[in-house]
Amino acid sequence: MIKRGRRLRLNENMRSLVRETSISPSDFIFPIFVVEGEGIKKEISSLPGIYHYSVDRLDELVDEVVECKVKGIMVFGVPEHKDCCGSEAFAENGIVQRAVRRIKEINKDLLVITDVCMCEYTDHGHCGILDGEYVDNDKTLEYINKIALSHAKAGADMIAPSDMMDGRVGTIRNILDENGFINVPIMSYSAKYCSAYYGPFRAAANSAPSFGDRKTYQMDPANRLEAIREVKEDIEEGADIVMVKPALAYLDIIRDVRNNCNLPLAAYNVSGEYAMIKAAAKVGLIDEERTILETLISIKRAGADIIITYHALEASRMLQK
Repeated sequence: MIKRGRRLRLNENMRSLVRETSISPSDFIFPIFVVEGEGIKKEISSLPGIYHYSVDRLDELVDEVVECKVKGIMVFGVPEHKDCCGSEAFAENGIVQRAVRRIKEINKDLLVITDVCMCEYTDHGHCGILDGEYVDNDKTLEYINKIALSHAKAGADMIAPSDMMDGRVGTIRNILDENGFINVPIMSYSAKYCSAYYGPFRAAANSAPSFGDRKTYQMDPANRLEAIREVKEDIEEGADIVMVKPALAYLDIIRDVRNNCNLPLAAYNVSGEYAMIKAAAKVGLIDEERTILETLISIKRAGADIIITYHALEASRMLQK
């Protein structure tokens, strides 16, 4: 007897009835880039369709996010001033701190997540404090704590450390709790790989290292078991949500983490993954809409609960047609 799986694929209503994985706007977090200045909404050349916004233009961005039914944004700041210790990252009136306060004035219910790292703010482009050409892990933690606390004071709903320093989740948890922010959760970039897929982001955030690379603190793309160790360590230190970054080349890691962890799991569909789809669509090699949705479904199917993606707004519009 022939086993006829096609019976359940005959039409869209049938396919929809038995569909195992679905995505919706509430699954997405939209990354945004905020810059110094006024009246700025400028398309980022490395990320077509994504813009730099000045704080005074955030109203229209927030309105668009809410209209698309996306529940959360992740804020990245691009400062004018950089120095060896990334002092603008934890300044009371730094670009991220002002952006968070403004967003909360516009819409207090929109979930605001802040990326906590130093690479956009240091004059050398590395994610921490240097000792020669080596990033000093424990010294960097002192500054990461300052950044996280300043974001919480500005009104961030969630803190997302991406620096990949050992022990940073525990120290951030301690500093937040000591200062009364016990209800501010931590979404940790737990398994963040040293990836070539970050190129367009580094151009957008002006955060490329001035020398060397980040292989001494970000993970080796060849390693799989290490990701589970990193995730478990972050959970032990108090992470509320764990993350795998990038997503597409690491779907196996997303699945491994899902199988070994019962916390909410985020995956970052990074800038290079976004830019490749845009480039291929521009020259007519792919069906852009179908490719975007298939990509996001693959990340969800692998096990992610939350998808941080530059496609968030356009994908949400597609899903609401």
